[in-house]
Amino acid sequence: MREPMARYPSLAERVVFVTGGGGGIGAALVEAFHHQGASVAFVDIDDAASQALCRNLEAQTGRAPCYHHCDIRDISALQAVIDEVSERQGPIRTLINNAANDDRHDWRQVSVDYWDERMSLNLRPMFFSSQAVAERMAQAGGGSIINFGSISVRLALGNLPTYVTAKAAVHGLTRSLARDLGEQSIRVNTVVPGCIMTERQLDKWIGPEDEARIREHQCLKVRLAPEHVAPMVLFLAADDSAQLTGQEFCVDAGWG
Repeated sequence: MREPMARYPSLAERVVFVTGGGGGIGAALVEAFHHQGASVAFVDIDDAASQALCRNLEAQTGRAPCYHHCDIRDISALQAVIDEVSERQGPIRTLINNAANDDRHDWRQVSVDYWDERMSLNLRPMFFSSQAVAERMAQAGGGSIINFGSISVRLALGNLPTYVTAKAAVHGLTRSLARDLGEQSIRVNTVVPGCIMTERQLDKWIGPEDEARIREHQCLKVRLAPEHVAPMVLFLAADDSAQLTGQEFCVDAGWG
């Protein structure tokens, strides 16, 4: 990843926690914050990719982010990791709720168990991670919570109704928490990525014809990559965006 275009002095040594930081957009965020001099911790379930990311960043900078294996569907485990990070690295001042899974599914075949499992991955951890960091974040002087939505809501995409439903709820959560936490100087915003060409998307869903069609609909004829999302997240985490909360920010090249 290229060095970030802007540097934010307020992010130096700030404790940042990222869910799903081992690959895709999450890995780009871990790398971007690491290069800002932040103290980055992240969770994922892909040990190989996450450990490789840590080794690569350590080779570049002489220090590594802190990786914890955690399935975020297990709220107790997620809270335990947040507590450990807070005690070892200091209060989390930036929480990035990035992790999600957009596996396709037919609405006719969705069972109650499948519905609940998808919500336990794509929505529930955002609330409980925010709950877990809020008190220490407030005591430290405030901070920034950044939730990830999806362009699938704006485009009314089919074949993934549980994912679209969860992602539609994300901004409601953002708005509500922005109101509840604002008095403690905690800002809460939503980032909505467009069609980001991660390895997973290209392997599973997007072929050359799909990519050409997507680019045709975008105002900017570019191939969106994970590193294009990182600058927006850096800005929302930094003190430079201190008056922004309860908002939704799209990084979609003008598709949605």
